[in-house]
Formats: sequence, C-alpha cells, structure tokens
Amino acid sequence: MDNKNKQSIEENKMGVMPVNRLVWNMSFPMMVSMLVQALYNIVDSVFVARVSEDALTAVSLAFPLQTLLIAVGAGTGVGINAILSKSLGEKNFKKANDTALNGGFLYIVSYLLFLILGFVVVKPFYASQLKGSSPAIFDMGVQYLSIVMIFSLGIFGQFFFERLLTSTGKTIFSMISQLAGAITNIILDPILIFGMFGLPRMGVAGAAVATVVGQCVAAIVACVCNAKFNREINLSLKGFRLSKTLIGNIYMVGIPSIIMQSIGSVMVYCMNKILIDFSSTAAAVFGVYFKLQSFFFMPVFGLNNGITPIIAYSYGAQQRKRMIKTIRISMGIAFGLLLFGFAGFELVPQVLLKMFDASEEMMEIGCRALRTIGFHFLIAWFCIIAGTVFQALGKAVYSMIVSIMRQLVVLVPAAYILARVGGLDAVWWSFPIAELMSLVVSACCLLSIYKKIIRPLPEGKE
Repeated sequence: MDNKNKQSIEENKMGVMPVNRLVWNMSFPMMVSMLVQALYNIVDSVFVARVSEDALTAVSLAFPLQTLLIAVGAGTGVGINAILSKSLGEKNFKKANDTALNGGFLYIVSYLLFLILGFVVVKPFYASQLKGSSPAIFDMGVQYLSIVMIFSLGIFGQFFFERLLTSTGKTIFSMISQLAGAITNIILDPILIFGMFGLPRMGVAGAAVATVVGQCVAAIVACVCNAKFNREINLSLKGFRLSKTLIGNIYMVGIPSIIMQSIGSVMVYCMNKILIDFSSTAAAVFGVYFKLQSFFFMPVFGLNNGITPIIAYSYGAQQRKRMIKTIRISMGIAFGLLLFGFAGFELVPQVLLKMFDASEEMMEIGCRALRTIGFHFLIAWFCIIAGTVFQALGKAVYSMIVSIMRQLVVLVPAAYILARVGGLDAVWWSFPIAELMSLVVSACCLLSIYKKIIRPLPEGKE
C-alpha cells in the first residue's frame, strides 16, 4: 500500500500541475456542485413558499440550527482537509490514513449529538423566537427541523467522504456526489411537499424528508467514489486506534471554523428576533435573502474547498510561489462572482423575490432590503479568501476572530441600534457596516500570516 501511495503522490497534480490549471481543475467541480447545492436550497424554499408565507417563515426560522449542524460538519472537515493534505505534501501516508479514520469517528460522535438535540431543543428553539405569536409557524417549523436534525447522519457521511476526495485532489467525484444529492432533493421536493404520484401531501415535512434523502444519496455516492478511485487513503480499520493527538490537531484547525460558522447561527437567531418584532414578513425576507445570497456565495465557498488542499499541500511541500499564485487567482475569481451577485441584488431584486411568490408587502420590504445588503458583496470576496488562507495554514483562529467581530461585535448590535433609531429599512445597513470592519481585520491578519509563515518559505517551483 505504501508503494502505491508513494507512486500516487509523486504523480499528484497538486505538486506539479501549472497553478492556473490546477485552481480551475480543483475548484471548478466544487463550484458547480456548490452552485447546485445553492440552487436546490432556493428551489426548496420556492416550493415551500407555494404552500404559504407562514411555511416559508417556518423554514427560514430553522436556519440557525441548520447552520449549526452544517458548521460542525464543515468545520470538522476543514480540520481533516488541512491536516490530511499537508500530510500528503510531506509524504507522510500513515498520518494521512490515521487522520481520515479519526475524522470518521468524530463525524459519528457529531451525529449522535445532533440526534439528541433533535429530540430536545427544537420546540424550545421555535418558542423562543415566536413567543407564542403564531401556532401555525411553530407547528410547521418543529416538523421541518426535527426531521432535518434527527436524520442528519446523511449529511455527516456526505461531509466525511467528500472531504477525503477533495483532500486528495479528486474534486470531480465530490462534485458528482453533491450533484446526485441535489438532483434527488430537487426531484423529491414537489413530489413530497404537494403529494404527487399518489403520495400524501406532506407540506414542509416533505421538504425536510427530501433534504435528508438527498443527503443520504450524496453520502453513498461519495463513499463508493472513495472506495473505487481514492488510492491515496486507506480506510481499513485493521489496527486502528483513536489518536488524541490527531483529534486534537483536527479540532485545533476545525474548532475555530466550527465556532466561526456557528456564530452565524447566533447572528441569524438574533436577527430573527429583531425582525419578528416588525412582522413575520420581515423575517421571511431575511430568510429569502439568505437563500438568494447563497446562490452567489456558494460557488465562492466551492472555490475555497478547491484551493484549501492546494494551499495546504504547497505549505507542506514548501512551495511559496505556488501558494501565492493560488491566492491571487482565487481572489480574482471570487471578486468576479460576487460582483455578479451585487449586480443582481441592485438591478433586479423584484425578479429574485417573485420566485418566492412574494406578496405586495414582502416585495416592498424585500426590494429595499436586497439593494441595501447587496453592497457588502463588493467587500466580502476578500474576506472569504483570506479566511480560507488562514484555515489552510492552520491559523483558523484568525477566521474565528474576524467572524466574531463581524457578526456579534458589529452586525447584531448595529442591527439592534438601527432598528430602534431608523426602523426596519435601517436594519439592513448593518450588513455593509459589518463587512467593512471585516475587511480591515482580515487584511491585518493576512499581512501578519504573510510575514510570519508565507514569506519565510522557500520559493519552490511554480
């Protein structure tokens, strides 16, 4: 196995392929798959909106706990990805295999945690946001979120097997697995929500079932792709033992990422509480915004998933020129993608909102909201790529600091103050304000990392 691993690594494209081609080769499949992920999130809400605006609000209010679930899965994957890719760059194959197996154990523990939370916290979670104001939204929300959390084994399995594929440069198979899950979800959504082909009409519960089935399909496809095509990693349990050191190293990188994304859950929860005081429609608009912005941000996150192993591998292989070129190219791509998002939010917000059967009130609130929030697209591209560099180089704590300052120190307090001073329209300005702060802090952290970690490396080959 070692000889096969060595031969595979010597031929590993992350060390020899021209950087321009490598970034696209690694990132494009991930960008496509993440775009499809965003598309099916939007389609999910589009179908739910056809049920009623209350149904859309119920699903929107689930976002904080759904984000927490994804944060644990994605953050753990960031730790696995960075350490595994760095180990391969160092040609330490045993450590790479052990990292994968210990990462799998962490995902099983994570699922058990959310299984328990699915039974215990969902009702209090909705009650704290609605304060008894809408029994219909409460009932639909509890149905939806309970299913998503109790049956979350699929998404954790999907994260695990896809991270192994991306860590070894096989992003095309990660794309295939995500496409399989997304297409399954899109097909099942109308069938289960509206009760087609003789099946019962399930409403928002149908949307949840479609989601978890799609996640399970993606996990199975990714598992099969690993077994057939991923020769760099050996998942044999023979002689396997848990390693406190490796688990600690995974979480040293992963926990800041988990916290960083979990902070988003806290932010959304607080924003929902601020907005629900104006109206349930305002909260629905906020939920629609998150779905729409994901269509532009998710390809950038796919780019991140593609460049993380390149940067980590270049760091392990001591190749500074390849690392810097990767960062520059990815920043240019990210800027282009979010410039397109900015144009969409500013020029055609009414077209975007019509997809969700927006009422007259929702259209009036939503157009102003999207045009105001859209300005932060012009800044966010730099902050996202900078955060990826921090994580790939084992300094995810910088990303955590930036995220805490942006979302909790600035955004939520600014939204609260603006709500009291300027009303609902003023609340949306908290997003551009917070992004400006994020830009300043991200730039300072990136400069520090360049001086301490990147610049001292040998130039290496390009």
